Amino acid sequence: MDLGLSGRTALVCGSTGGLGEAIARALAEEGANTVVCGRRAGRAKEIAASLPRAVGVDVDLLDDSGPADLYAATVAAFGPPDILVLNGPGPRPAPATEIDAADVEGALGALVLQHVRLVSLALPAMRAAGWGRILAVGSSGVVAPLPNLALSNLGRAALAGYLKTLAAEVAADGVTVNLLLPGRIRTDRTAAVDAANAQRSGRTVAEVERASTATIPAGRYGRPEEFAAAAAFLCGAPASYVTGVALRCDGGLVRGL
Repeated sequence: MDLGLSGRTALVCGSTGGLGEAIARALAEEGANTVVCGRRAGRAKEIAASLPRAVGVDVDLLDDSGPADLYAATVAAFGPPDILVLNGPGPRPAPATEIDAADVEGALGALVLQHVRLVSLALPAMRAAGWGRILAVGSSGVVAPLPNLALSNLGRAALAGYLKTLAAEVAADGVTVNLLLPGRIRTDRTAAVDAANAQRSGRTVAEVERASTATIPAGRYGRPEEFAAAAAFLCGAPASYVTGVALRCDGGLVRGL
C-alpha cells in the first residue's frame, strides 16, 4: 500500500527513543521529511543522520519557548509540518491516593499543555492546505485506567477529550485527528513501569513481566515497529476518512471493543 507520504513533512515529538523513534523511522521509510526531537542532547541529531531526509532538534517542550522553537526549526528545515505526532514521556507511576495538586499540574503540563501549544502552531497551515494529520501517542489507560498510573490516566484522558473535540471541528478541512493507544510495548518506559510495580509489590521484575504477559491474549509484549506501522497508516493518505478515533495496538489486552 502506498501511504502517500513521499515529500510530506512529519514532526515527531519525543522521538529520541521508544515509540517516538519507531514512528519517526517508519515515516522516514515512507518518504516523509522527518523532524526528530527530544531532550537528550545530540541524540535527535544522531537518529536524524541515520534517516533518508531528516533533521534533529534538541528541545525541551516543557520550556515555555519549547513548542515555538521546535515549530520554527521545522519550518526552517522543511516548511510547515503536514503531520504532527504528539508524544512524550509519561509521569511517574503512583496510585491515586499518593498524588497531590502539584503532581496533577505537572502531568497536565507534560501531557496536555505542550501538545495544545504545538497543535495551535501547526493547525493553521494544515487547514489552509486542506491536508493534515495530527496523531497522539496515548495509552490503553484512556480506555481502561491502569493501576498505579493515576497521573498518566488523568493527563492522557484530558488530552483525548481535547483531541476528540478538535477532530470534529477540523474534519471538513481535510485534517484528521486520532489517538493510537499502546498496550504493553517493549520500551524503556514499559521497563520502568514494570520495575516500579515490582518494587511496590515486593516481586521481581521477571515475575511482574510474566504476570503482565499472562493478561495479554497475544501472549507477549508488542514490538515498537508494530506500533509504528499502525501510526504510519493513520498518518497516510489512505486513512483520510479515519478521524476522532482512539485505536488500540495492545495485543488484545483491553477486553472491551
